[in-house]
Amino acid sequence: MRRSIPFAVLAALAACSSAESAGGGGGPGGGGFPPMPVEVAEALRDTVVEAISATGQIEAVQAIELRPEVDGRIVEIVIREGAEVARGAPLIRIDDAELKQQAAAAEAERDLARQALQRTRLLLEQNASSSADLERAEATSRSAEARYELLRLRLDRAVVRAPFAGVVGQRFVSLGDYVTSATPLLALQTFHPQRAVFQVPERHAEQLRRGQTVRFRVAALPGREFTGVVDFVDPVVDPTSRQITVKAEVPNARRLLQAGMFLDVRLATEVRPQAVVVPEEAAVPVAGSVHIWVAVDGKATRREVELGVRTPGFVEVRRGIAAGEQVVVGGQARLAEGAPVAPQVVERKPVRPAERR
Repeated sequence: MRRSIPFAVLAALAACSSAESAGGGGGPGGGGFPPMPVEVAEALRDTVVEAISATGQIEAVQAIELRPEVDGRIVEIVIREGAEVARGAPLIRIDDAELKQQAAAAEAERDLARQALQRTRLLLEQNASSSADLERAEATSRSAEARYELLRLRLDRAVVRAPFAGVVGQRFVSLGDYVTSATPLLALQTFHPQRAVFQVPERHAEQLRRGQTVRFRVAALPGREFTGVVDFVDPVVDPTSRQITVKAEVPNARRLLQAGMFLDVRLATEVRPQAVVVPEEAAVPVAGSVHIWVAVDGKATRREVELGVRTPGFVEVRRGIAAGEQVVVGGQARLAEGAPVAPQVVERKPVRPAERR
């Protein structure tokens, strides 16, 4: 009997302690655990752009190595390397003294042939010549005219002219060089507009079309962003790389973009102006899926979401979160489903491209 008394007392004390805990020992008046302080931000609506990332380079719309159309010695280099030229501007002159003499002789022969034709016609009117003589005179006149025009054309081509407006590149010859039709003289290329050329994997073939917007940066010009419009999508997939070549026209009045520059490109394939975006730290990966904690009526609830486009600091939520809801951006590790929370609102705004520059 002496040993049963302590056990009875202990049982009674344990029952009282259990009753007190069940009655709410979390504070005056009961109420369980205190609300967990968390940081929350509002889910916003913003414009997001679905884009394909690629690399490429700048190319001139037109670029050639000029060669002479007549053989001869260079007697004048009219333009300097790096100069801007208009279409038809003279660039290099080739010695044309011999051609001038040949043209003068051909002109004299043409005049004689015209006079002979005129005499034959008069004689035919007087029945002093035959129709055959007239035909021979007409053929001779046409032949002399054609030879003269050919020499005039060759004489004109002794001056190498710009076939289009552009900027003169490297020169490969010097004054006094003897050149032929196979000799490269100088490079000429357009500079405004330029072309951004890049390759896209063939899996994106259905997303490519003319008129799409391209934004890109060049390694040589840090901090600048350029915009172009797609004007060419290659209808053939490269059999080696399995990629499609895309070209976009880019304004370049200030000549900032030079042929050969390396590009980091983003090709916009879809624009969603009313997408829901949240701060990227709100998204928590869990066992192959992504969840976001949301504060609703002072309690935490976890939702599985589908993410979309990522931008600096933010991510698009395609499913699971509505605009205006408070998503938890700090303190998620301590939360449990239905736990009371004390949300502290922090302001987060998407950064615009102009602000990122």
